[in-house]
Amino acid sequence: MNTDPTFRYEQVAQLFSRKIDKGVLAPGARMPTVRAVSQQRGISASTVLQAYRKLRDRGVLVSRPRAGFFVGSPQVPGKPRAGNAIEVPASHRYEQLATLIVGMIDKGTFSAGMRLPSVRALSQEHGISISTVLQAYRWLEDRGVLVARPKSGFYVAATHGGALALPSRSRMRSRASTVSISGAVATLLEHASNSTLVPLGCAVPDPALLQSHRLDLALARAARQQGARYNVYGSPRGDLRLRSEISRRALRIGHALSPDDVVITCGCTEAVTLALTAVARPGDTIAVESPTYFGLLHTLEVLGLKALELPTDPTYGVNVDALAKLLETEPVAACMLSSSFSNPLGSLMPEAQKRELLALLARHAIPLIEDDVYGEIHFTRERPKPFIALDGGANTIYCSSFSKSLAPGYRIGWIVPGAFAQQVMDRKLAFSLCSPVLPQVALADFLASGAYDAHMRTLRRLLEDNLLRLTRTVEASFPAETRVSRPAGGFALWVELPKGFDSRALFDEALEDGICFAPGDVFSASRRFRNCLRLSAGSTWSERIDRGVRRLGALAGLQLSTQATGKRTLVNVSDLP
Repeated sequence: MNTDPTFRYEQVAQLFSRKIDKGVLAPGARMPTVRAVSQQRGISASTVLQAYRKLRDRGVLVSRPRAGFFVGSPQVPGKPRAGNAIEVPASHRYEQLATLIVGMIDKGTFSAGMRLPSVRALSQEHGISISTVLQAYRWLEDRGVLVARPKSGFYVAATHGGALALPSRSRMRSRASTVSISGAVATLLEHASNSTLVPLGCAVPDPALLQSHRLDLALARAARQQGARYNVYGSPRGDLRLRSEISRRALRIGHALSPDDVVITCGCTEAVTLALTAVARPGDTIAVESPTYFGLLHTLEVLGLKALELPTDPTYGVNVDALAKLLETEPVAACMLSSSFSNPLGSLMPEAQKRELLALLARHAIPLIEDDVYGEIHFTRERPKPFIALDGGANTIYCSSFSKSLAPGYRIGWIVPGAFAQQVMDRKLAFSLCSPVLPQVALADFLASGAYDAHMRTLRRLLEDNLLRLTRTVEASFPAETRVSRPAGGFALWVELPKGFDSRALFDEALEDGICFAPGDVFSASRRFRNCLRLSAGSTWSERIDRGVRRLGALAGLQLSTQATGKRTLVNVSDLP
């Protein structure tokens, strides 16, 4: 972007004008906040505000006091725009009310856990219909800002807001990186599997949270009644009943699937590996989020693929405009992204931005591989739609599994390869021939019984509570300069400390103190984010975990103070929190 301030705001104005012309931002839609655009695009808030005011002066936008900027009504040929006098359609009034409520939450008028005014009271206070208020509340509930409690009302979500700032948006990498991370990943996984360490390192849910007893009974019953029948090589595509259950569940998120569209895999890792080998060859470049899951980086390394790290916002995900610029100069074989609640950031790309990204990749004929393992672990009223539900699979390969939500030990995942079905099946036959039959049969029975839905409702509540406890403990015990993510799903927390902080050194100290976490550099092909760390909230919260997090915060503070003074204070571990 041109660095001359005189032209910078005009470029921003032109960018949003194009989005409005293309229908990405519809009439009456609220524009992203000035602060959000500033953080997402790495420009000053004053530049964004100047651009918005320029569009307002042209009649493209309208401003509403204490509500923000909105897209104006389409201009009628021969009739000038009415400027700020344009009436916002009734269908968008709820968005204005929602914006007002968010502003009050951000200012502390409504704090976490506080009950909001009743629908009727707010309707009378603002002179709007009850349905408009209810729509605003539901809209905020879908985005994780509010939670609804039966027969009680709406409350500010515990995970909204916080004492610490959000992590920084990652910077653009102009070139792809060769991945060399296998040694660090192996070391981390070895320590993460050590049950004597405080379990903050591995993003695997605690068996006590999964409560998979009923699934285990289904497995035992299938083995007892028809064990010989299932002790065979199965279909390479997987058990038909299981594929049918997965297809039925896909309809809930607006994606029509046939069982023949689904291939069962040995976890999501095999699904991603099949997808990558179907679309890329050794030496090719894969565009990824940054930071991204270290398991994906390890897979890229083994396959001889390079990683192009994309600027990623901790709330909204990948910067689509930055990706567009990179695609003009960098050859990319595929784009690999999380559908929802990315690991480790927990970001969730808005649906409009997902559509924009799909259109961009389609123009360049670049396939998208999406990993949706965290999609079911959402704290919003509705499950976010994956990319494949938005483009029908025309240019998308979908990968997921039950490892994060139900049965990590069963190693059951699946892939919807779409246009790459033949390439994926060829590789499935070569890599594993088929997946174990008996666990598939047990899981199909479990899904058909309806038990999975009840299980997920409980698991979501437990994991949301875990994340809240973890966040509050970090806020209370880590240095004041710490930044922390605020995911609306999943169970990973991304913690950023000031530049110069060494999470590798902290990792070694923490291990000596009986604590395991994931240092930030394993989430980057270029080994960035050494000043960051990921904490897992997948274990049952306990005094042991609480004390471990507080001790970790004290060790982090000790390292920062040592850097500032040049002297290391001798502290006994027993003196730390």
